Amino acid sequence: MSTIGSNAAATQSSVHASLTGARRDTAGAIFQGALLASLLFSLAVLLVLVVDVLGKAMPVFAERGVGFLTSPLSSNPAKAGVLQGIIGTGVLALIVAVVAFPMGLATAIYLEEYAADTWFTRFVQVNIRNLAGVPSVVYGLLGLSVFVALANSLDGAGNGRNILAGGATLAVLVLPIVVITSIEALRAVPNSIREAGYGVGASQWDVIRKLILPSAAPGILTGIVLALSRALGETAPLVLAGAVLGSFSGTTLQTLFSGSYTALPMIVYDWSRKPQEAFRQDAAAAIVVLLAITLFANGIAILLRNRSEQSW
Repeated sequence: MSTIGSNAAATQSSVHASLTGARRDTAGAIFQGALLASLLFSLAVLLVLVVDVLGKAMPVFAERGVGFLTSPLSSNPAKAGVLQGIIGTGVLALIVAVVAFPMGLATAIYLEEYAADTWFTRFVQVNIRNLAGVPSVVYGLLGLSVFVALANSLDGAGNGRNILAGGATLAVLVLPIVVITSIEALRAVPNSIREAGYGVGASQWDVIRKLILPSAAPGILTGIVLALSRALGETAPLVLAGAVLGSFSGTTLQTLFSGSYTALPMIVYDWSRKPQEAFRQDAAAAIVVLLAITLFANGIAILLRNRSEQSW
């Protein structure tokens, strides 16, 4: 058996050499090496940044422990905490999940499963892909001119720069990403799945609900992970949509919805600008907290994706 295996391997090698002309793919090897070098360089930069942030953040956690997470904002760096930022980031993530994810998935289902392949449909899809590359500050201006103004008109007391306006701004920001990734996930489902459903007499909605969506769930969840990660780390839209840079006294959800709010990216931005070294250490600790929240949210989404993942 070993002789047969050796002969088969030699034959395969001979055929491969004949097909490639027995020439070494120098250009391909150089390109592969360049890709590997890019990967290693990116990982090295990431490692340096993470080590630097952890080096500055560990003294804060060692000295204050959980108190850093449960303390409100303060002008004193020894007492300043990220409680309000954690609450604000959590509420913003919830608003993004409630608004952007159902709307993005519904849009993807319509464009991929219901809409005819016309010039208008293609025009809409091209514009959605273009919107995914628009700078985040442009969405901040949109939120300021639309959502904040709308909240001001509804409130009547000038409290339009609230967390609802900020959450709606972030939801619009990540909506194109959700739509694009959901469309690609639906498109990756084999047509044989659809044909099998129609073959047993199922309606189009039944095929989508019971066959296509469960099959496309891993790709859809991947898009949700990407969208949520971007939403949690954005600062520019929140600056324009009313998030607070300095200290404020509100820590309850009622205060958040009625007026001033902040989020972890805003706290990091504010503390990083201060001249005191203690505030810069606090900023590094806030970065670690933001990374932990992002990784936790991503971990849940990845776990759900892996549980529903299928191979074709």
